[in-house]
Amino acid sequence: MPAAPLVYETHLHTPLCRHAVGEIGEYAAVAHQRRLRGIIVTCHNPMPGGYDPAVRMAESEFGQYLRLVDEARAQWTGRVDVRLGLECDFFPRHLEFVRRQIASAPFDYILGSVHPHTAEFVAEHWRGDAPSLQRAYFDQLALAAESGLFDCLSHPDVIKSVTVDEWDLRRLLPDIRHALARIAATGTAMELNTSGLDKPPGEMNPGRLILREMRKRGIPVVVGSDAHWPQRVADRFIQAYDLLEKAGYDRVSLFLGRKRQEIRIAEARASLM
Repeated sequence: MPAAPLVYETHLHTPLCRHAVGEIGEYAAVAHQRRLRGIIVTCHNPMPGGYDPAVRMAESEFGQYLRLVDEARAQWTGRVDVRLGLECDFFPRHLEFVRRQIASAPFDYILGSVHPHTAEFVAEHWRGDAPSLQRAYFDQLALAAESGLFDCLSHPDVIKSVTVDEWDLRRLLPDIRHALARIAATGTAMELNTSGLDKPPGEMNPGRLILREMRKRGIPVVVGSDAHWPQRVADRFIQAYDLLEKAGYDRVSLFLGRKRQEIRIAEARASLM
């Protein structure tokens, strides 16, 4: 007899972010087909002052986002558990705006993201060379955890795709280890994002070596696909579980009601089979 569904897709988007396709119900239908217990919708949050407007909902669309998730939850009750989340950019000067936004609705899960490709991040941190930008990225990731706003940090080495020609992980390890120690001290989780396989250099975010460093420091891991179209729901989760086990993990985490829950990897894998 198949195991009961346990797994949630923890990272997916909607057309409101202007670079995703498919209604929430279509994502839920794929989740149902793939034996998931639920989905957590985590579209890109509105930001003030014209911050990176081409890839996120406008402030005026925030209420529509909340309604769409609520309607999908009602539509799929008893089949797929649809939950409300948000992917929030960490940018220190907008911290209070994001704090108020998070407090404005009953979110189940808040992802914190540092997006190093944005014009705002580059303007703030570019010092003329890629290594300094990479070090700034990991420092900002730790600051995001230290803000206390986020349950989990999304795609936590995505800077490697932005600066792939000058990505030297061994050189950066001291900075990464320092950032991970700061993150571990906060109790914030970190994401294993399977969409990294579709970007240079062709590995999940984060890669195996950083996962091992995370495991040494007891940092919990949430698996998400970062789905921007329905067929990517739970994409390559089994591969992610294999990678986590090789790094020394035997459990994965997820957040419901902003509280962390753990599932044994063996049980999560069996529930998807």
